[in-house]
Amino acid sequence: MNAVFFNEYIQTSPRFMTDFTPWTLFVDTGIISVLLLFGKLMRVKIRFIQRLFIPPSLLAGFIGLSLGPHGFGIIPLSTQTGTYAGILIAFIFGALPLISQKAAKGDADNIGSMWTYSQAGMLLQWAFGGLLGLLVLNRIWPFNPAFGITMPSGYCGGHGTAAAIGQAFSQFGYDEILTLAMTAATFGIVAAVIIGLIIIKWGTKKGHTSFLANYDDLPHELQTGLLPGDKRESMGESSCSSISIDPLTFNLIIVAVIALGGYCISKTVSHFMPGFELPVFSCAFVVGIFIKKIFDKTRTSDYVCPQTIGHISGAFTDFLVAFGIASIKISVVIEYIIPLLILLVSGLIATLIYVLVMARKLMKECWFEKAIFTWGWFTGTMAMGIALLRVADPKMRSRCLDNYALAYLFIAPVEISLITFAPVAFLNGYGLVFTGICLAAGLAVLATAYIKGWFIRKQ
Repeated sequence: MNAVFFNEYIQTSPRFMTDFTPWTLFVDTGIISVLLLFGKLMRVKIRFIQRLFIPPSLLAGFIGLSLGPHGFGIIPLSTQTGTYAGILIAFIFGALPLISQKAAKGDADNIGSMWTYSQAGMLLQWAFGGLLGLLVLNRIWPFNPAFGITMPSGYCGGHGTAAAIGQAFSQFGYDEILTLAMTAATFGIVAAVIIGLIIIKWGTKKGHTSFLANYDDLPHELQTGLLPGDKRESMGESSCSSISIDPLTFNLIIVAVIALGGYCISKTVSHFMPGFELPVFSCAFVVGIFIKKIFDKTRTSDYVCPQTIGHISGAFTDFLVAFGIASIKISVVIEYIIPLLILLVSGLIATLIYVLVMARKLMKECWFEKAIFTWGWFTGTMAMGIALLRVADPKMRSRCLDNYALAYLFIAPVEISLITFAPVAFLNGYGLVFTGICLAAGLAVLATAYIKGWFIRKQ
């Protein structure tokens, strides 16, 4: 009996597989799910982790990295975990158009200020990383010219953008970019939390916070991540009768169809234009916009639940972060450790200066809350930005997310363009041109805001 069990384990365990099979995906997903549950348990039980607001997906990724094939080799994760990121990011970006809010009239100045603040910061971070890599670090260490943009792709973009950028370079044999971008994203999340909490403590002492008088008065549920019964909210609405199709299934298949459409467009373009390949996630985003337009025209949108799709996207993001960190190749990080630390620390300093200085210049109301939110998503993820905002503004009275959601309608196309064309530019030797355009565009956004009167003339 033991021999039979051992033989079955040998045949199905990714650790011993030479070919990728459906069982590989099954086992990898199961293992990461166990690690996510363990990470959640750690968040609930360990006070130190609660104080740092470390998400379970990050903990799961670290455990998978240390005990997986790139670490001690104890956990039988397959060597294919890095490929899942490209698939998951297509689902995440495909869902974005379905959960975006419509632009509203009124409050134009606040939305304009938030757009300027976020858009210029994003462009300048890409310019800073690219120029630092090309003009400084690559003169000392002859690495890939795209080394510098691994910082903004991991910081401002998070693990999703890191996966997208890394996959684009991997198609041309530059696998190290994926590991470096994922490392930057992981480093960024940790820095976002630790430095973000330090900033909030500093802000409360200096009286900059509008709604938080004492950092130690935070609700317990924000630390553990478990909501009591009276504070729980619905995950969404049931727009379909389960006698025909489950509402969750209905919303999930819409996202899946959009992702598939993006994949088909990407492959069609590469078929007719050999050597040129559009990222699947970019195509999925475009398909999502097209589907959203059709849904709005046909009133199908009445039966699509943005909250449910938002949670589906969030679930994919949790798995993306866990798989992404677990797939980091430690040997590559060690090889690049000194220039990587210079790049990442310099990026943190530049981002911190921009976030705190420009918030005072652009935000007429609740500048600190909007700054701490932007710090979170400029260095970590949107979820980190929201988590830090909830610390500084527990009842969400700053309307930061409302302004950002509307401003992001204009930011998203630029972000998609950056992720799409950055690999194309660097792979074809136009990296300096690309970063120069980012710098000029970022300064142009700030100049536009000044002309529009969105800058605060007197503090």
